[in-house]
Amino acid sequence: MKIFRNVALIILMSLSAIIIIFGIYFNINLSPVNKSSTKTIAVVIPTNTTTKEIGKILEKEGLIRNANFFYLYLRIYKINNLKATTYDLSPNMSLKEIVDILSEGNSYNPNVVSITFQEGINMRKVASIIAKKTNNSEDDVFNKLKDQDYLDKIIANYWFLTDEIKNKNIYYSLEGYLYPETYFLNNKDASVEDIFKSMLDQMDKVLSPYKEDIEKSNMSVHEILTLASIIELEGVTSDDRKGISSVFHNRLDNNMSLGSDVTTYYAFKIDMNERDLRTDEINTYNPYNTRGPRMEGILPIGPVSIPSIDSIDAALHPNKTDNFYFVADKNRKVYFSKTYAEHNKTIQDLKEKGVWLEW
Repeated sequence: MKIFRNVALIILMSLSAIIIIFGIYFNINLSPVNKSSTKTIAVVIPTNTTTKEIGKILEKEGLIRNANFFYLYLRIYKINNLKATTYDLSPNMSLKEIVDILSEGNSYNPNVVSITFQEGINMRKVASIIAKKTNNSEDDVFNKLKDQDYLDKIIANYWFLTDEIKNKNIYYSLEGYLYPETYFLNNKDASVEDIFKSMLDQMDKVLSPYKEDIEKSNMSVHEILTLASIIELEGVTSDDRKGISSVFHNRLDNNMSLGSDVTTYYAFKIDMNERDLRTDEINTYNPYNTRGPRMEGILPIGPVSIPSIDSIDAALHPNKTDNFYFVADKNRKVYFSKTYAEHNKTIQDLKEKGVWLEW
């Protein structure tokens, strides 16, 4: 009997441990992936998608922790009425909230169009993408950017837009203000204004948490986005971008020009992989060209690309360094220097190693 009681006790304890472990596992997977997240992700659930496939989509988007648990949850609660459509979901939602939304559904639109704008592209590329994916032309995009009534309206609606975007020397009024993301349109007839609204709304969401930091800085939103747009094209990793930001801040503080090639390419509307810059282009004044004359201690007149939040954060929160120079090799590894002599030596070393970038 004593042996039997001991065996029974061991079994009971084992079962209790299993129940506790499963309970912890269950609660973890039910909880939001990120309670503090403020972003919204547009998720398309196509028709005829299985519940297992839906779980994989949600896990890939970072909305649930585990696709297999998602499937298990549906089986346990006998849920099999998830609707195919487009949803706006957030990592701050619990699994139950997400399942409830998917069960309720909405008006499914089989003509939905997915349109993606990558970080670092400029407005010419934005216009090209819109023209390819919708029934708008590139001229429709450029004409909207010149529409003064439209610009006045959005300046009144968005805290981060000011009359600075109406400067006649700026190539494209909303360059740098349209957030790079994947957007879902009801159909190809979506207007340029509707597309811009989605992108401006997203910029509002990602930029608003930085509002206090922006107000404490010595730069306007326009200046921060301008600097961020250059950082976006010059660096790849978060740490590199903060290091590059440090170099640019140091140069501005010491009345030096930024000396950034990417601004010269933008100034003369040349794609960076198209060809190398000519001497006459480098030495020509243009309010975008930070390698040209009369640009000491100032930023370009406006952004030169659409920056990611990573680059915006770097523009606001640079590393604290004494560096004034940087250069990247053909593998996009960045090297920093304090002096021009050190900078030149780095370039020579890269050339000798065969990793110097040449177009």
